[in-house]
Amino acid sequence: MLVGGVFFSCQSEGREKQPEKKETAVIQINALQNEIHQTIEHFGASDAWSCQFVGLWPEQKKRAIAELLFSQEEDASGNPKGIGLSLWRFNIGAGSAEQGNQSGIGDEWRRAESFLNADGTYNWDKQAGQVWFAQAAQEFGVEHLLVFPNSPPVYMTNTGKAFAKDGGSNLSPEKYNEFGNYLAEVVQGLNQMGLQVDYVSPVNEPQWDWSDGGQEGTPFWNNEIAGIVKALNSALDEKGLGTKIDIAEAGKINYLYEEADKRGRGEQVSDFFHPDSENYIGDLSHVGGAISGHSYFTTSPYTTAIQQRKNVKEAVGTVEGLHYWMSEYCILGDNAGEINGSGRDLGIDPALYMARVIHNDLTVAEASAWHWWLGVSPYDYKDGLVYIDYQKEDGDYYESKMLWALGNYSRFIRPGYQRIGVRIDGESKQSSDLLVSAYLDSKEDKLVYVIVNSGIKSIDIRLTRNGKDLEDKSIYITSKDKDLAPLSLDGMEDDITLPARSIATIVSN
Repeated sequence: MLVGGVFFSCQSEGREKQPEKKETAVIQINALQNEIHQTIEHFGASDAWSCQFVGLWPEQKKRAIAELLFSQEEDASGNPKGIGLSLWRFNIGAGSAEQGNQSGIGDEWRRAESFLNADGTYNWDKQAGQVWFAQAAQEFGVEHLLVFPNSPPVYMTNTGKAFAKDGGSNLSPEKYNEFGNYLAEVVQGLNQMGLQVDYVSPVNEPQWDWSDGGQEGTPFWNNEIAGIVKALNSALDEKGLGTKIDIAEAGKINYLYEEADKRGRGEQVSDFFHPDSENYIGDLSHVGGAISGHSYFTTSPYTTAIQQRKNVKEAVGTVEGLHYWMSEYCILGDNAGEINGSGRDLGIDPALYMARVIHNDLTVAEASAWHWWLGVSPYDYKDGLVYIDYQKEDGDYYESKMLWALGNYSRFIRPGYQRIGVRIDGESKQSSDLLVSAYLDSKEDKLVYVIVNSGIKSIDIRLTRNGKDLEDKSIYITSKDKDLAPLSLDGMEDDITLPARSIATIVSN
């Protein structure tokens, strides 16, 4: 049955499904070209930890996975082949894989090789699977590459392991220069392989203890981070590299604007970017104009999530020219009962939740970048875009709705697009069931709307730009039965019917 241009199948054989109930009023949505917000830099995901194995899988399978993550092309029917990520995150291993069971990290998939050998030489044949994915990303046109360690190499750490002990950092101050030189050496080595490294992120979630052996990791105090960044900045200068430094991958976004429960590890905006701070590093030549944080444990309940993102925006706004990257997220915990991170779910429920998080990070916190955690996951958790069998040498792969939900943003909102204001029926207020954002490519005069309809009813909308109806528009839908599929406009005029529980992207030239 065709209802407003959307096809609905029958409920059972021989019984026609009744048209879905929907809002009777047409919702007017207007994009305001003169209300300019942040410039979008990139959408990304990481290669941790499975790409070390999947990158060595049979060529046809690993290339199909890479296509899903990176491709900006369409098939003959107009369906996107992939989600067109614009940044790929490369995990620089600490060498726990070479230690094997002696590493203390029980899950082999969470160990990682290191380019650095015990004798101080480098082996650029290491991390071959990850290098393959980084090269594939480049071939598919991914614009940016970021490298990040979870831990310094085991040859430098205090414990001799890739994880810490008793809540203290696992790198002594005497090793900062050595660590900075090592990171610069890895950047240069990857560059010489033909992989241009745009960003290096020297620390990851420094607020957590990282002492349980669950993965590579170490905590750091803010003053320690400042010392590491200064050493890395000097090393990049010495090698004549243009790579920018990303800091500080806060474990939760509130550590950016408040001390919270981590004395000496919070208030990172003011500590790193206010000139009167002892840990000021904002004037270093390689420190980029962004501060990064992770949206974990701050996405529910809805009103609390909104307030925390307002706080991030306010804190970042105290530093002229500074912007915010949401640099890692997957669905963790029980999220105030809204959704549980446990259990693999390829369906639309986690995809809608993810889309809500993306929307709030972009429109409330005004993030200029948004990165998912695992590009490829073998786990029984809501942490992957593409899922695989838990097999190192070969296996099957599975697309998730979260992949395509991110694609509603990443595939169409390219680096350099600007977010612009939106009014719904004359108001700027959004609701948790209907979230709308708009993005403008001023060079090509192209407008992109992304609409998240989490409600149980389809809705009729009329989209305008500066009060004028959109023309020459294309619509892509992610829903229970669609994977970023183009929506036929047959039977529609100015109004568009969006299915219940769906994410829509509308592109107008």
